[in-house]
Amino acid sequence: MRTEDVLAAVATGLWRWNNVTGLVTFDAEAARLMGLPAAPVEVAESTARARFHPVDWVEIQGIVSLAVAEGTLAEARLRVVDPEGRVLRTVRSRTKPIPLDGQDGSTEAYELVGILEEVPEPQPGTSAARTPVTGDWRRNREAFLLDAGRALAEARSTSEVLRVAAGLSMPGFEPAGLAVFGIDGDRISVIGHHGQRQGEEEPFMDMPLSTDYPAAEVIRTGRAIYLPDPEEYRRRFPTTWPLAEGFGRRSWAFLPLINAGRTIGAWMAGFSIPVTFSPDERSVLTTVARMLAQALSRASVHESERELTDGLQRSMMPTVQPDIPGMAVAARYVPTGGGLEVGGDWYDMITLPSGKIALVIGDVQGHDVRAAGLMGQLRIALRAYASEGHHPDAVLSRASRFLAGINDLSGPDAATDPRFATCLYIEVDPGTGILDIARAGHPDPAIRLVDGTMLVRATAGGLPLGIDPDTDYPTTRIVLEPGETMMVCTDGLIETGGHDLETGWNRLRSIIEGHDLWENEGVGGLETLADALVQAVHGPPSHHTTGPLVDRREDDIAVLLLCRDGGECGPGPYDQAPPPARRAVLTVAQAEPERIAAARKQLRDLMHDWADEDQVDSAVLMVSEMVTNVLVHTDGDALLVAEITGEQHRRRIHVEVSDASDDMPHLRQPGEMASSGRGLVLMELLAETWGVDPRGEGKSIWFELYEDAPAPGPSELPPAPPVEPAA
Repeated sequence: MRTEDVLAAVATGLWRWNNVTGLVTFDAEAARLMGLPAAPVEVAESTARARFHPVDWVEIQGIVSLAVAEGTLAEARLRVVDPEGRVLRTVRSRTKPIPLDGQDGSTEAYELVGILEEVPEPQPGTSAARTPVTGDWRRNREAFLLDAGRALAEARSTSEVLRVAAGLSMPGFEPAGLAVFGIDGDRISVIGHHGQRQGEEEPFMDMPLSTDYPAAEVIRTGRAIYLPDPEEYRRRFPTTWPLAEGFGRRSWAFLPLINAGRTIGAWMAGFSIPVTFSPDERSVLTTVARMLAQALSRASVHESERELTDGLQRSMMPTVQPDIPGMAVAARYVPTGGGLEVGGDWYDMITLPSGKIALVIGDVQGHDVRAAGLMGQLRIALRAYASEGHHPDAVLSRASRFLAGINDLSGPDAATDPRFATCLYIEVDPGTGILDIARAGHPDPAIRLVDGTMLVRATAGGLPLGIDPDTDYPTTRIVLEPGETMMVCTDGLIETGGHDLETGWNRLRSIIEGHDLWENEGVGGLETLADALVQAVHGPPSHHTTGPLVDRREDDIAVLLLCRDGGECGPGPYDQAPPPARRAVLTVAQAEPERIAAARKQLRDLMHDWADEDQVDSAVLMVSEMVTNVLVHTDGDALLVAEITGEQHRRRIHVEVSDASDDMPHLRQPGEMASSGRGLVLMELLAETWGVDPRGEGKSIWFELYEDAPAPGPSELPPAPPVEPAA
């Protein structure tokens, strides 16, 4: 008797469904069950689909996909309907996917071969009435998968992925234990687990891939293994059953972790209750395994990128020397968020042949790999020029020509997108505190005075490196007094969060002036200040700038702090000693009249907490007049020195402007229409005391104001104050 006759006798039909050709074949009995004439027939997939209830058709699609992935049977109940949509009967389908060589080379070409048999319609109120496509279980499953997918997608590291996986609560059949197995060559081991006591994973930590263990077989074959009871486990894996027996589990599911067609590990879910692993339950487990594999792969890529980033940073960023005699140094580098997190900002610390130290900070245009590459080349070039013993201006001039040459020789990309770099080069004499500064388009340094006041020190400078190879870079000399701290940084620390240069400095001033370096003495104080500056931009402080941050970064950040007398940085206790003097020194060259504005601002910053605002305005006006007179009436530069001494509200400010001319000024009485001659008149009216002192070469004009002195009345002011020179 033929097989077809036997099946027909028990009301069972045969059918085939080819997903490549889109044709479905029914034998006579299967055609009858489908409501078609009782004869063998081949129909289009759309015709067969029209004979199934729409909800059941959607469900069988998922069951078939699962069977194809696992190489198992696809079993489902299907309601057969007539052309008007009325349910004729319910049939049970059991099919086996057979892989085909698809015409388009697809690896998912298959033909389903199976049987159809009629089953009784389930009665309302019975347990069979809850089918996979009805009831609350499916809705709970969908909600669970959405939550699990979102949580796994947000995990950024392997440990986070494993933590999320351990917290998964599956609807209706929650695992009592989970384990993730990884591959290392021809061996597998547990890389994460949950639900087991510490140490119980030891026997599984290092197993050959050939071991007779479910996870090893899953990795070898790429197919899931479901063990619904201990007897099945013992029968299939007798060698390793004694290892699993002690956990007291009743059912196990081992699923491959496959990403981009490659098996990267296995996932085990152990249950303390019997689980039959219905198609719906297998579907949930398979979906979770796919999401887990993708999350682990993303985490691995992210960790590899982070390792590459950290390696680049370590190779490009030197370790500063905090033990310079008489000085302390702290530094931070924080790349902008996103991508490989490398950019063009850098700092460096170079020991010079003279025994001095060079501090360098710079910023190559851009936040990409090319900017990082140019930064590395430029940093090496600067090191070479500095090590040859060149003066700061010569170092920057040579570096500018070097970068301009790279832009010319780097091919079409450089020709269409030339890059420039800002840079600040500081030659430090640790013994005297003298700083010789050359600046190429970079923000000026800031000095934190001994009493905590921050001043932005205006310095001479030239164009950024790489723009004009023949640019000159004049130098500025300042002295870092004992207890003072210098901060240099890239513009990413200043101009962030919508700040411009002025408001950005004001934001940093509140941080620097509010930080107690005395409480955190020496190097420790600098480290905490560096953390505080970085924290103000991107969140929690970190000595290594790693880990999750509240990221508000818009640009790379590099910052260097230098304190003279490392063990005594910052203000000390003034119970037994008077407060330290607050002092500012600034040179205004004949060729730079625009620096008169910097002199005015420097004085305002020095007097930021002065009690009488009118006295501050008077001091700024007198300084503007004194410096302007030097530039107009002499051929030399003006040297401004301002110093505040005394206790709060009883302080004195002494300001003097020196020049090299021997011509002494004289007090005059200018007429109403006169355009000059009012400088000394202003000092006579606004200063508490003033004078002109001849020097060996040149002279100095000075004035003093006292914080507790009364302000001059309106009648004492001059009739026609001169217009302040434009700067």
